[in-house]
Amino acid sequence: MSVKPLGLDPAQCFIGGDWCDPVSGGTLTLINPSDGSPLCEIAKGNAQDIDRAVAAAHDALAGPWGRSTAVERARILSRLGQLVLEHADELARLEALDVGKPLKQAHADVVALARYMEFYAGAADKIHGSTIPYMNGYTVYTLRQPHGVTGHIVPWNYPMQIIGRSVGAALTMGNACVLKPAEEACLTALAFTELARQAGLPAGVLNTVPGLGAEAGAALSEHADVQHISFTGSVGVGKLIQKSAGENVVPVTLELGGKSPQLVFDDADIEAALPFLVNAGIQNAGQTCSASSRILVQRGVYDRVVEGMAARYAKLVAGPALDDFDVGPLVSARQKSIVEGFLTQGADLKVAAQGRIVDDAPDGGAYVAPTLFENVSHDHALAQDEIFGPVQTIIPFDDEADALAIANGTKYGLVASVWSDSGARQMRLAKALRAGQVFINNYGAGGGVELPFGGTGLSGHGREKGFEALYGFSTLKTVAALHG
Repeated sequence: MSVKPLGLDPAQCFIGGDWCDPVSGGTLTLINPSDGSPLCEIAKGNAQDIDRAVAAAHDALAGPWGRSTAVERARILSRLGQLVLEHADELARLEALDVGKPLKQAHADVVALARYMEFYAGAADKIHGSTIPYMNGYTVYTLRQPHGVTGHIVPWNYPMQIIGRSVGAALTMGNACVLKPAEEACLTALAFTELARQAGLPAGVLNTVPGLGAEAGAALSEHADVQHISFTGSVGVGKLIQKSAGENVVPVTLELGGKSPQLVFDDADIEAALPFLVNAGIQNAGQTCSASSRILVQRGVYDRVVEGMAARYAKLVAGPALDDFDVGPLVSARQKSIVEGFLTQGADLKVAAQGRIVDDAPDGGAYVAPTLFENVSHDHALAQDEIFGPVQTIIPFDDEADALAIANGTKYGLVASVWSDSGARQMRLAKALRAGQVFINNYGAGGGVELPFGGTGLSGHGREKGFEALYGFSTLKTVAALHG
């Protein structure tokens, strides 16, 4: 199969407003995770391509884009959002083929990408400075201005959504972007880039260079002429990127993963909770930084929750992405091997239930049956380490203090959820849980492009989504005028 997003040659980079071959002429092979077959060849960009892209971005800032108004940028983003919706079916199919996620989930990602463009277009002229009362004879005010050239290194699990929340915010504030999509899945990144060109984004404002993380990604994070880096991915790579950016003393937004808990108390509405408890763990085959991989349950309702989740797990089916089952394949054979390694570590645990892999699933597909473990100790590896697969653990607790200690007892701090009818408990735990987002009697709040997102600890720092992302992709300047 040879896949061409929007009819493009995927073995090219987009630099300075033109599709062009990488300097090396090299390519990488994208693999279809549903059957292990080659999808297409993509460009293998390197440091020279990154140099060209960064130079093109600086040229764009020196041109009309650097003088553009918020309203002008908003109109381009609005057109881009509309183009995304007009190409929704093709974008969803590309994401399903590339990442392995079921079509319905890929379609939801398309809608989210368009929504980011709509939200940021509407917010562009709503970012205001302030005046500061000061000494007589002074007028003091603040300005929000772009960093300059921003680098965006996005992962393979949610290319469209993460491009939307990072590139979209950076463009809104007037930055020029260099995008390095993941080598495992970059087709929708290429398609988005072409749609941005069609929407009227000036040459050099968005440059896209596929390639290996150790080559193109490292070159971008180390580049002395990049003023801000946004990275979503593994903790190990995030640490390297922060070190690289530190050499140039530029800010970094890091979203690195999680081990997010849902806390279910005796007074919770269990029937309302069950769909959230399961879906938050198996969405995108569990390959989600904010996946809820730990279910903490008070002993009074423990058996009921285990039985309810097990019944749902028993009905889960994994299969090819385009066939739109509950769970698709993992993104690669390598990721499958990692998840299977965790399952081996759980050989001493009790399996409450497993889903199944469809009988005629291709042999070359990266499939793992969704697996639910019960009565897991909170210090077990499966309850401490990010698995990034369709695996959940159920952990019993005694009381609120016990639940809080277990929930906060990992090195991560991205998302948490509290299921309880007690308003006082909801408020206490919302403050005490170590997480960037806390949901009460739900999980995820439907995605919410308006809702600031980010973590603490090994989950990273900085915030994406909502107005906080716009603040992060800008610098604050104070102007003090002495006029007597």
